[in-house]
Amino acid sequence: MANTLIRWPGWGDYPELRHRLDQFFDEFSSGMTPTKVAKLDVIEDEGKLLLRAEMPGIKPDDVKIEVADDVLTVHGEHEESKESDKAQTKDAGKRFLRRERSYASFTRSIALPPKVDASKIEATVHDGVVEITVPLPEEGADKVVQITPKAG
Repeated sequence: MANTLIRWPGWGDYPELRHRLDQFFDEFSSGMTPTKVAKLDVIEDEGKLLLRAEMPGIKPDDVKIEVADDVLTVHGEHEESKESDKAQTKDAGKRFLRRERSYASFTRSIALPPKVDASKIEATVHDGVVEITVPLPEEGADKVVQITPKAG
């Protein structure tokens, strides 16, 4: 078998290769939906818990708060408008050099003390911070039943 020399074209096509690789990775990563853990402060004050969760860019309608089995879960989603019809978007005619803010999902769960009345939980959203007020159950609220023996 004879050795054949092949002339290497050099880096002349490097910009085109780089462009195609960038397109490939942009298309690959565009289908991913990152989930972030919301940063949370928990404060106990005057018989209640005050929870503050950071959820930047989230509107009040996009936040869901659930309580199940003494666990409070805060979930929010932020989705940018799709670029399917560029004529109707505010960015029509513009070319993105980098687009990283297409979709984000935030979630956080925290265990609550037993016997919290979920119907009394209140929540507000302001400047990307969800504030949840959880009234704590009164201490000693358990009722103790005494058993007395029957005379007989």
